[in-house]
Amino acid sequence: MAAKPTKSPPPPALTLEGVGKFQSPPSGTLTDPAACAALLDAHPDYRVLRRLPVRLDWGDAPTAGHTRVLILDTETTGLDQSKEKIIELAMLRLDVDNATGRPMGPVLVFDELEDPGRAIPKEVVALTGITDDDVRGKRLDEARIAAILEGVDVVIAHNAGFDRPFCEARIPQFRDLAWACSFADIDWKAQGRSSSKLEALALELGWFYDAHRAEMDCHALLAVLCAPLPQTPERNGMATLLAAALRPALRLYATHAPFDSKDLLKARGYRWNAEQKVWFTRISDQSALEAECEWLKTDVYGGRNAVIAIEESDALAKYSSRSGRMLQRQL
Repeated sequence: MAAKPTKSPPPPALTLEGVGKFQSPPSGTLTDPAACAALLDAHPDYRVLRRLPVRLDWGDAPTAGHTRVLILDTETTGLDQSKEKIIELAMLRLDVDNATGRPMGPVLVFDELEDPGRAIPKEVVALTGITDDDVRGKRLDEARIAAILEGVDVVIAHNAGFDRPFCEARIPQFRDLAWACSFADIDWKAQGRSSSKLEALALELGWFYDAHRAEMDCHALLAVLCAPLPQTPERNGMATLLAAALRPALRLYATHAPFDSKDLLKARGYRWNAEQKVWFTRISDQSALEAECEWLKTDVYGGRNAVIAIEESDALAKYSSRSGRMLQRQL
């Protein structure tokens, strides 16, 4: 007669008693996920990620000193704005206090799909989860979009240089709005962040979310911008971004830079414009421009006289495919 199988003893309860100075919680509290998370958060060897909170009403009524912002994200069939199409457009419209950058009142949500008229590439389906069946026969509600855009002061996107040309090609009204870029207009490295990618910024704050769907990316960006900045906690990302949107964008072109200076320029963050055959970089403000001109004259042009080009774009032209005002400057 076969022996009865013996039952394995139950696993020990989750506690961190005896590790460092950590104290075990009262019996029974570890059946609550929030209690478990709090327990782990309190220990220096653990860090808990929480699902990103979605907030659709910030309570306070808008005051006189506020800005109406539109947080926007797109999913597309590819990267080339001249050939590819939008398959999802999401927007959050809300009012923001000018002094603090804090949202006020309700958040208006828009999220719709659109049939691009051809098969969605497999890599885009894998990234977004959006299939041909999801978009078949669907079209963005242009009248509703136009109504949402009325009264908007600034459009915010995390990589506006990508989203803006797509949106302007599909909805011309986007051309008449000021744009700001939460990827480029905030110096995340100076704020101690290891990456400017939206997912990484959210992870730094202890949040995870379902990325690469436009609406959730918008909610993630709003949450990230509402958090205090690490190096300037008196201001959140939203207030910093809105201040940056008021300043013109400056792009400096190292015209006719000597060929042997290419490694110097690349190491300093310059990028090569193959069409115009020139190295260029973005400049944050006037003082940075003066410092950059001095560096170019000394390190790149070897003290020789040189004429460089500076492109100045306001928020109505920034991150679009349109050129700003071109100026020349002698070093």
